[in-house]
Amino acid sequence: MSDAGQVRSTRETGHQGFPIPDGVYAEKVLSVKHYTDRLFSFRISRPAAFRFRSGEFVMIGLPNAEKPVFRAYSIASPSWDEELEFYSIKVPDGPLTEHLQKIQPGDTVLLRKKSVGTLVNDALIPGKRLWLFSTGTGIAPFVSVIRDPETYEKFEQVILCHTCREADELTYGYEVVEATKSDPLIGEDATAKLVHYATTTREETASMGRITDLILSGKLFSDLGLPPLDPAMDRGMICGSMDFLKDTKLILEKAGLSEGANSNPGEFVVERAFVD
Repeated sequence: MSDAGQVRSTRETGHQGFPIPDGVYAEKVLSVKHYTDRLFSFRISRPAAFRFRSGEFVMIGLPNAEKPVFRAYSIASPSWDEELEFYSIKVPDGPLTEHLQKIQPGDTVLLRKKSVGTLVNDALIPGKRLWLFSTGTGIAPFVSVIRDPETYEKFEQVILCHTCREADELTYGYEVVEATKSDPLIGEDATAKLVHYATTTREETASMGRITDLILSGKLFSDLGLPPLDPAMDRGMICGSMDFLKDTKLILEKAGLSEGANSNPGEFVVERAFVD
């Protein structure tokens, strides 16, 4: 059988012989990279008809059951990318990630046809600085946002804040920022406007502390040489654990920023559907 025939066969039946559900795309895994025993990224083919805004999430699953398990995953690639990238944790007994972490190039991943989410430029009113606050795999939607030309058209400065327990867990973010600044499409803007602020909470590194503590103490702003949050200038996006979302949301509200949504843009937005 030809390679094309093998792909068609896989799309029709799934990689374990289960039928592909209606209303989903069956896409091919193109690459997989493991960063730690808890974190990995992967890229899949992008359906020609699939449209999304940078920062949105989509439901993905595997064709390994009659009724596959689907979970929300932020798309880490920007809206212009010809492939779809995802960044995931590994959960040993997770209904999806237990199996997803074992995928290899050539396997099939299921993708629902509609993307949604609030971590998009359209949900924010105009401002000067865009703060992207993330923990763990919550960086994924912001990887999409920082690679979108629209972000640099709308903001004079973009600050990506990423906090993890250990240094190795920050590797993905460092790689993405480096690649973004050398990208032919947005590299010049990213080099001039993108700031990366990475910290650890458990392993001792040069920059340590929970981002919420660093905001409240003012150390975040003194480290970057920037003024405290100002609703006239600053806009924010938040993605990570539920406790992190709650705490950071309160901090931004106390600073005078109001939460926005797709239907009612504001000064910051929160994504509650993300897997972290």
